[in-house]
Amino acid sequence: MRAGGTRSGSSDERVWFVPPSLRAALAERYGPVYAGAEAERRVRALGTFASCGDKVTELALRVDNLPVLGLVDFKTQRNEPVDPTAFAALAAIGRRRVVNPPGTLTERLRRAVREMLASGGGLLEIDGEEDLGSLALVEALPLGATVIYGIPGAGVSFVTVDGATKQRVRELIGRLERRSVDLGA
Repeated sequence: MRAGGTRSGSSDERVWFVPPSLRAALAERYGPVYAGAEAERRVRALGTFASCGDKVTELALRVDNLPVLGLVDFKTQRNEPVDPTAFAALAAIGRRRVVNPPGTLTERLRRAVREMLASGGGLLEIDGEEDLGSLALVEALPLGATVIYGIPGAGVSFVTVDGATKQRVRELIGRLERRSVDLGA
């Protein structure tokens, strides 16, 4: 709904889908991956950073280093339960919920990342799947920041935001299939 409570003429939104031909490129590791005590040490030492995924966001909070923005969907690939109260410290800063279906990157998610970063950050809850949210984070964070996300069975990936990673993200998004779909209100 628009401000004022009226519906726009169309609720279609831009959504980028992952074509099968791009899955391998998106699965590539774009930064070093660390596990266990080394991952904890490195997360604890981070300056400005954002997290994409329940387990890595939970890890950052556990080691007392709040990301400026954490993206979660309350699910893990290993189907381990995630306690929503684990994210309370981030939710206290700001909280928003957006729809982002599995295998997609919605304009709604990209916009929410930009807006939340501009207003001080917090917790961005994803109804669907947050995996491609790491692209939106690299796209929106300032140079020198870090994006962390989980690699199932391997650990935590650390991607430094610089000109090259921003360019790589622009190229990847440009290769996604763009469609307009109705995501509802």
